[in-house]
Amino acid sequence: MSGQLPHSPYEKLGGETAVRKLVDRFYDLMDTKPETKAIRDMHPTPLDSSRQKLFEFLSGFLGGPPVYIEKHGHPRLRMRHHAFAIDEAARDHWLLCMHQALEEQVTDPILLMQLKASFTRTADHLINTENANSSGNGDE
Repeated sequence: MSGQLPHSPYEKLGGETAVRKLVDRFYDLMDTKPETKAIRDMHPTPLDSSRQKLFEFLSGFLGGPPVYIEKHGHPRLRMRHHAFAIDEAARDHWLLCMHQALEEQVTDPILLMQLKASFTRTADHLINTENANSSGNGDE
């Protein structure tokens, strides 16, 4: 048994190669978009270790091999991100990069919608502080 769930998002995306491509595009976007500088600054330079850990996490998160759990144990996302001030703006910037990477790669509209919803729920879960600028700017 390969550990992959039948018809899992991992499988539908195209497996390991596709997940690596998604992760690489995500971090390339984060590294180049001026509006994502604050979340980029939360990551080490170079991004190699971040890319690898996100790939490992997404592999299992999407129904593929549980690489992250095998190497690092339970993800405990809130605990592992507690050291970073994650507000709605940080969440939105992270999602901006992830949603763009997904839109560029995922051709199945239903899978795209499901993945965006799943990543949004997960990103919402990581918010651990109020917005620095709580007045907001009306952007969604």
